[in-house]
Amino acid sequence: MQDSILTTVVKTIDGEATTLEKYAGNVLLIVNVASKCGLTPQYEQLENIQKTWSDRGFVVLGFPCNQFLEQEPGSDEEIKTYCTTTWGVTFPMFSKIEVNGERRHPLYQKLIAAAPTAVAPKESGFYARMVSKGRAPLYPGDILWNFEKFLVGRDGKVIQRFFPDMTPEDPIVIESIKLALAK
Repeated sequence: MQDSILTTVVKTIDGEATTLEKYAGNVLLIVNVASKCGLTPQYEQLENIQKTWSDRGFVVLGFPCNQFLEQEPGSDEEIKTYCTTTWGVTFPMFSKIEVNGERRHPLYQKLIAAAPTAVAPKESGFYARMVSKGRAPLYPGDILWNFEKFLVGRDGKVIQRFFPDMTPEDPIVIESIKLALAK
């Protein structure tokens, strides 16, 4: 049986220890984010889908991570300022974490255990590009890059995992969100 991610202790971007239990009953899209990445413009789409479905119980949760070419070097305060002023982010952001390796955050341990592989866009080539640049994941299940996404159902269980280059507004992501919201 899949362990609910909702009881996992996390820290808000403002440094407050909490759990994700206040999001129980909502559909979540959990994303490891970075401010200096080629995929950073996905913040805009994340904010768009947050606004589109928030009234139906949908919440995007952003978890900054600096593990991929140090593309999230700022402090939590700097990240918060950047996201709100540059991208107009209103969805909940959390303190910087590690998503791979020995110091992988317990939240990501649970997410990866529940969804060890990600859905990639058709003819993506993203994984092959990462491998060709010497950036293949070290272990099966590792997060490939910034902006990998986990869709979590109202019951706190992982439904799907999406590749970093599968944008938040990709038809497959949108359809998956709609199906989760209908439950």
